[in-house]
This record gives sequence, structure tokens and C-alpha cells, in this order.
Amino acid sequence: QPAAAMSSSTDRRFFVGGNWKMNGSQASIAGIVGFLKAGPLDPRTEVVVAPPAPYLASVRAQLPAEIGVAAQNCYKVASGAFTGEISPAMIADIGCQWVVLGHSERRHVFGEPDALIAEKVGHALSAGLSLIPCIGEKLEEREAGQTEAVCYRQLKAIADAVGSDPAVWARVVIAYEPVWAIGTGKTASPQQAQEVHAQLRAWLSQNVSPQVSAQTRILYGGSVTADNCKELASQPDVDGFLVGGASLKPDFVKIINARQ
Repeated sequence: QPAAAMSSSTDRRFFVGGNWKMNGSQASIAGIVGFLKAGPLDPRTEVVVAPPAPYLASVRAQLPAEIGVAAQNCYKVASGAFTGEISPAMIADIGCQWVVLGHSERRHVFGEPDALIAEKVGHALSAGLSLIPCIGEKLEEREAGQTEAVCYRQLKAIADAVGSDPAVWARVVIAYEPVWAIGTGKTASPQQAQEVHAQLRAWLSQNVSPQVSAQTRILYGGSVTADNCKELASQPDVDGFLVGGASLKPDFVKIINARQ
């Protein structure tokens, strides 16, 4: 039995990320900040929200320090002639510690390949940020039996950029997002999610190290709601969630508090 299988999800701090995507205004964000401050939020859960770039500094200033703030993307170099991009140095400069990378919308709407995402991962880590890199298969890939192959390929590109140091991996939280379940109302069953999470953890054990496998949190993303979060959170290899639309609503507090 690999060491990873012997680690318990209770050894890893539960983590819930809220990806606001291209949503929000100063007025609506005030409401989100309000319900997050009102909580109550389970102190055992690490919470990070990812607003659109124009609101990063404002959200960071309004939220208590224990809630992390992430950019939704960044570029692979510190500065330069890259109109429209933001760098990890800029994200850190305004007091934000996190960035989401390789989200399925970046991959499939904007055409970002594994190699570019890997370069971003390496640069963001070198700049001192913590990361939420995303992986996941499309519906046609799942139906063709390619879930493992696609996820392993995407994970390998990320892992190669991170390296083997467990201290660096401590700043990486993997998000598994089956593309067919994002914003569609379709959710992977708890058993489907657990199966892929266990496979990803086994891959990390075999290809990076048992220690990294045991410590790295793997989140589920894809139509997570207040109604399905507790059953998903009960799975041994599901260490939390990356939530989309539901993170804009007060029900997000219930998802943060999903672990029993």
C-alpha cells in the first residue's frame, strides 16, 4: 500500500477557494465581503477568494487577514511589454499571496497549453506566491476513457515545474475540475470525484514522493453547492473545493463549513 493511501484527509487542512470569474462590481463585492465577515467560518478551513484583477487590492483591504486573496491568472515573467497581463510580483506587491493557474477556461477558452501553464507555475513559485493550479478532462475525453491520461498529462506539466521539494509543494493546492461539470449543473458523484482524487494522489506518490502525495491538498471543482458539499467533503481524498458561481452567494459560507 503506498504511503499516500495511509494518509488521512484529516491530516490536511481543509481548503475552500472561491473563483469569482468575470463577475462583480464594487457594490456586489461589498455584499460578498459582508457575508464572509459575518460567517461564521469554520476556523479549520483555509479560505481563499479570487476576484477579477481590478478588485484585487480593494478586496484584500476589506477582508480579514485570515482569508486569502488570489488573482485568477498571471503571466510567466516579472514585467515587460505584455499588454493586458499581470505578473506575480504585482500580485504580491498589493498584498495578495495566491494565484489560480490553468483554469479550464484559460485552457479551453483562451487556448493556454500545458507548457505555458507550467512556465507560469514555475515563475509564480519563484516570485513567492502560493498556487491553485487546475486540471481536468472534457466530457468527450471522459466518455472516451481518457480521464486518467488527460489529468496525468496536465499534472505532470505542473509537477515538473514545481520540482520535488516538499516545502515548495506546501504552497501548491491542486484543483481537479472536470470540465463537463463546470457551470453545467452536472456534478461528479462523490464516488467519481474520490476515484480521480485517489488516482492523482497515487500519481504524486509514484512520480514526486510519498511525502508530497500525503501533504498536498487536492480540491474538487465543478458545480459544488451547499446541497452536495458535505457528501463530497466526506471523501478521504477530497481536501476541499474550488467553487465558481456559488462563491458569489451567501451559501458559500455553508460550503466553507462542509467538513464535519
